Amino acid sequence: MNLRALVSVTGKPGLYKLMGQNKGGFILESLDNTKIKSVVNLNTTKMATLEDITIYGEEEEIRLLAIFEKIKANDGTTPDAKADGNALREFFREVAPGHDETRVYTSDIKKIINWYNIIKEFPLFEEEAPAPLQ
Repeated sequence: MNLRALVSVTGKPGLYKLMGQNKGGFILESLDNTKIKSVVNLNTTKMATLEDITIYGEEEEIRLLAIFEKIKANDGTTPDAKADGNALREFFREVAPGHDETRVYTSDIKKIINWYNIIKEFPLFEEEAPAPLQ
Protein backbone atom coordinates (compact mmCIF):
# COMPACT_ATOMS: atom_id res chain seq x y z
CA MET A 1 0.00 0.00 0.00
CA ASN A 2 1.56 3.29 -1.09
CA LEU A 3 -0.10 6.15 0.73
CA ARG A 4 2.99 8.30 1.23
CA ALA A 5 1.60 11.28 -0.71
CA LEU A 6 -1.70 11.34 1.23
CA VAL A 7 -1.92 13.62 4.25
CA SER A 8 -4.29 14.64 6.97
CA VAL A 9 -4.28 18.32 7.89
CA THR A 10 -5.08 19.36 11.44
CA GLY A 11 -8.31 21.34 11.58
CA LYS A 12 -9.44 20.37 8.07
CA PRO A 13 -11.79 17.49 7.30
CA GLY A 14 -10.96 14.80 4.77
CA LEU A 15 -7.70 13.83 3.15
CA TYR A 16 -5.36 15.61 0.80
CA LYS A 17 -2.82 14.62 -1.82
CA LEU A 18 0.55 16.32 -1.58
CA MET A 19 1.07 17.90 -5.00
CA GLY A 20 4.27 19.88 -4.49
CA GLN A 21 5.97 22.64 -2.58
CA ASN A 22 6.48 26.35 -3.12
CA LYS A 23 7.88 29.23 -1.05
CA GLY A 24 4.61 29.55 0.86
CA GLY A 25 4.34 25.92 1.92
CA PHE A 26 2.94 22.69 0.52
CA ILE A 27 0.40 22.50 -2.29
CA LEU A 28 -2.42 20.10 -1.47
CA GLU A 29 -5.39 18.82 -3.44
CA SER A 30 -8.47 17.58 -1.63
CA LEU A 31 -9.44 13.98 -2.33
CA ASP A 32 -13.16 14.60 -2.17
CA ASN A 33 -15.19 15.44 -5.25
CA THR A 34 -14.29 19.14 -5.14
CA LYS A 35 -10.58 18.65 -6.00
CA ILE A 36 -9.79 22.03 -4.45
CA LYS A 37 -6.11 22.95 -4.39
CA SER A 38 -4.72 24.91 -1.48
CA VAL A 39 -1.39 25.89 0.01
CA VAL A 40 -0.65 25.20 3.68
CA ASN A 41 2.14 26.81 5.63
CA LEU A 42 3.95 24.31 7.83
CA ASN A 43 4.80 27.00 10.36
CA THR A 44 1.13 27.38 11.25
CA THR A 45 -0.43 24.07 10.13
CA LYS A 46 0.27 20.52 11.21
CA MET A 47 -0.10 17.68 8.77
CA ALA A 48 0.81 14.00 8.80
CA THR A 49 1.15 11.42 6.06
CA LEU A 50 -1.12 8.42 6.43
CA GLU A 51 1.95 6.19 6.53
CA ASP A 52 3.15 7.95 9.70
CA ILE A 53 -0.14 7.87 11.63
CA THR A 54 -0.52 5.39 14.47
CA ILE A 55 -3.19 4.80 17.06
CA TYR A 56 -2.75 3.99 20.72
CA GLY A 57 -2.39 0.31 21.51
CA GLU A 58 -2.47 -1.45 24.85
CA GLU A 59 1.11 -2.66 24.39
CA GLU A 60 2.42 -0.80 21.35
CA GLU A 61 1.13 1.66 18.79
CA ILE A 62 -0.81 0.28 15.82
CA ARG A 63 -0.04 1.67 12.37
CA LEU A 64 -2.97 3.09 10.42
CA LEU A 65 -1.82 1.17 7.36
CA ALA A 66 -2.15 -2.10 9.28
CA ILE A 67 -5.75 -1.19 10.12
CA PHE A 68 -6.49 -0.35 6.48
CA GLU A 69 -4.98 -3.69 5.41
CA LYS A 70 -7.14 -5.53 7.93
CA ILE A 71 -10.29 -3.76 6.71
CA LYS A 72 -9.37 -4.58 3.10
CA ALA A 73 -8.74 -8.24 4.04
CA ASN A 74 -12.19 -8.40 5.68
CA ASP A 75 -13.84 -7.71 2.28
CA GLY A 76 -13.44 -3.95 2.63
CA THR A 77 -16.83 -3.25 4.17
CA THR A 78 -17.13 -0.75 6.96
CA PRO A 79 -20.08 0.34 9.07
CA ASP A 80 -21.58 3.75 8.41
CA ALA A 81 -19.41 6.31 10.17
CA LYS A 82 -22.61 7.73 11.68
CA ALA A 83 -23.51 4.39 13.26
CA ASP A 84 -23.95 3.86 16.98
CA GLY A 85 -20.74 4.19 18.99
CA ASN A 86 -21.02 0.60 20.24
CA ALA A 87 -21.25 -0.75 16.69
CA LEU A 88 -18.23 1.30 15.66
CA ARG A 89 -16.25 0.09 18.67
CA GLU A 90 -17.14 -3.54 17.93
CA PHE A 91 -15.98 -3.13 14.32
CA PHE A 92 -12.75 -1.51 15.50
CA ARG A 93 -12.05 -4.37 17.91
CA GLU A 94 -11.98 -6.65 14.85
CA VAL A 95 -9.73 -4.51 12.66
CA ALA A 96 -7.49 -3.07 15.39
CA PRO A 97 -7.29 -5.70 18.11
CA GLY A 98 -5.32 -4.49 21.09
CA HIS A 99 -6.13 -0.81 20.61
CA ASP A 100 -6.38 1.22 23.81
CA GLU A 101 -10.11 1.76 24.21
CA THR A 102 -9.60 4.52 26.78
CA ARG A 103 -7.49 6.66 24.44
CA VAL A 104 -8.97 5.81 21.00
CA TYR A 105 -12.25 7.72 20.87
CA THR A 106 -15.33 7.08 18.75
CA SER A 107 -14.48 10.24 16.80
CA ASP A 108 -11.11 8.67 15.90
CA ILE A 109 -12.84 5.51 14.66
CA LYS A 110 -15.23 7.59 12.56
CA LYS A 111 -12.31 9.49 11.03
CA ILE A 112 -10.47 6.26 10.16
CA ILE A 113 -13.61 4.79 8.56
CA ASN A 114 -14.13 7.98 6.54
CA TRP A 115 -10.50 7.97 5.43
CA TYR A 116 -10.69 4.33 4.35
CA ASN A 117 -13.84 5.02 2.35
CA ILE A 118 -12.13 7.96 0.62
CA ILE A 119 -9.02 6.04 -0.46
CA LYS A 120 -10.32 2.53 -1.11
CA GLU A 121 -11.01 3.23 -4.80
CA PHE A 122 -7.68 4.92 -5.55
CA PRO A 123 -4.92 3.01 -7.34
CA LEU A 124 -2.50 4.14 -4.60
CA PHE A 125 -4.32 1.75 -2.31
CA GLU A 126 -3.22 -1.17 -4.53
CA GLU A 127 0.39 -0.07 -5.12
CA GLU A 128 3.30 -1.35 -3.11
CA ALA A 129 5.00 1.17 -0.87
CA PRO A 130 8.47 2.20 -2.04
CA ALA A 131 11.38 0.80 -0.06
CA PRO A 132 12.58 3.08 2.75
CA LEU A 133 15.66 5.18 2.06
CA GLN A 134 18.83 3.91 3.68
